Amino acid sequence: MNDKDKIKSPAIPFIPSGSIPGRIALSLSFAGLLLLSLSLTNFGFLQNAVWLTISLSAIFIGIVWYARTLYLGHPAGIHNNGLWFGSLTARGVLGWSVGLVLTLFYIILYWYPQFLGLHPEEGNTGLVGFFDPLSYLLNGHAATQWFVYGTLYTLAIVGFGYKFILKYRHNTYQVIRTISVIFFQLAFAFLIPELLSKLHPDKAYFAKDIKNMWPLNYYFFEDWHLKNMIDGGTLGLFMLGFGIAMVFLISPILTYFFGKRWYCSWVCGCGGLAETAGDPFRHLSNKSTRAWKFERWSIHLVLVFSFVMTVAVIYSFLGESPEYSMITRNQFVYGIVFLLATSIGVLYLFKRKKMDKDAVFTMVTLGLILVLLILFNHLSGQNEILFVDSYKLRSWYGFAIGATFSGVIGVGFYPLLGNRVWCRFGCPMAALLGLQQRLFSRFRITTNGGQCISCGNCSSVCEMGIDVRAYAQRGENIVRSSCVGCGICSAVCPRGVLKLENGIEKDRITEQPFLLGNDIHIR
Repeated sequence: MNDKDKIKSPAIPFIPSGSIPGRIALSLSFAGLLLLSLSLTNFGFLQNAVWLTISLSAIFIGIVWYARTLYLGHPAGIHNNGLWFGSLTARGVLGWSVGLVLTLFYIILYWYPQFLGLHPEEGNTGLVGFFDPLSYLLNGHAATQWFVYGTLYTLAIVGFGYKFILKYRHNTYQVIRTISVIFFQLAFAFLIPELLSKLHPDKAYFAKDIKNMWPLNYYFFEDWHLKNMIDGGTLGLFMLGFGIAMVFLISPILTYFFGKRWYCSWVCGCGGLAETAGDPFRHLSNKSTRAWKFERWSIHLVLVFSFVMTVAVIYSFLGESPEYSMITRNQFVYGIVFLLATSIGVLYLFKRKKMDKDAVFTMVTLGLILVLLILFNHLSGQNEILFVDSYKLRSWYGFAIGATFSGVIGVGFYPLLGNRVWCRFGCPMAALLGLQQRLFSRFRITTNGGQCISCGNCSSVCEMGIDVRAYAQRGENIVRSSCVGCGICSAVCPRGVLKLENGIEKDRITEQPFLLGNDIHIR
């Protein structure tokens, strides 16, 4: 009796055990990972460029080969069969094991890099030493744990991005979006920064990934980073100017025309990994009201923490290094207060009727930040903000948010909580862009409620935990602060109910949606 004969119930989909070419492809990738693991043991024959090339090539070729065997043998179209039956994708033993390994890797990466072989004074060994040849080639320096991480991160996005393209190859939007993510990660986040470091070896470190902007890049305005950019010559001043322009000019303009998807789903490295390597886990996002309430509190608390921490370190920087600035720290604080007060006033006067609960939470967050800033000059010393040392505040943020939340939980918990844990519950960038997307943007997802058959595919694959089906059933436009515009809900809809649009702002938010079917209530 074969596998097909064993499964007769239409409620249980047939899940093939895997083809021989697919198993060989997986074995090839695992062989590459095994070489990386063996490098930790300091085998002498592994510490050269040849074995590094073999290892990375085996991982990449295995992923590409497996993706081709998985999707090219079937007609174009999305196949999510068996997601709730697989051990990896349904929080089974394999899923928990992968989550545990990823979590352990991030803990070692952030806090115990010496176990990976990082020894900058004595010479690298282990996994970090394994990547020394590639690091010398690209940036002219010995590898660090962050170079290793960046290489593997980029490899994952490129490899699994190809797999994502094959899976959604019938959908032009998904193909172009994924190519964009791969391009920005490979070029702007990895190759260009490394090559720029090699071309300017005498300059102190400063971030050279122009797309990684504040508040996602939480250290952008820290004192050491500002000094390094100001002292970094033409390149450093360009990065400083472009980084400020991204926050106050480029990002608001692009968000107005395209919504937050231009960044969260087309450019951002965090979103890029979530959309590619994390795609098999998107259905694991919690859709409950309780999760939504927790999301509103958590992401806005992180925003407050991020904003206050940034203002605190700039405040201290202006007090300690006035030669680097044309304004005093008091002028800086009053300027931020004026900007926030004006923004809150304009939003309240002209947009209060269109605010959903997420937008209201962001408004309250901005108000809380405003109150804290007003207290700055009265309760702050040279290096203390509200009786808290600004450098300790920065350290707390780096530990709790920059490392634990975005890394350990944000990626390590993919197989357990879904692929957008960080983006949904912790990213301060997502909170700011979400407010503008709700109130000052042309982006929306329109619904043709009369065609909805309530299959629930859209809600199931929403990585941000939005109950898309509820909007579709009412024929109501989806204009949610949390929506990243990935478009997968539209891609899996069998009736073409959902459509991503950039139209005029008028009637963008359908406050009185059409009443359809059983949604009609007679009072």
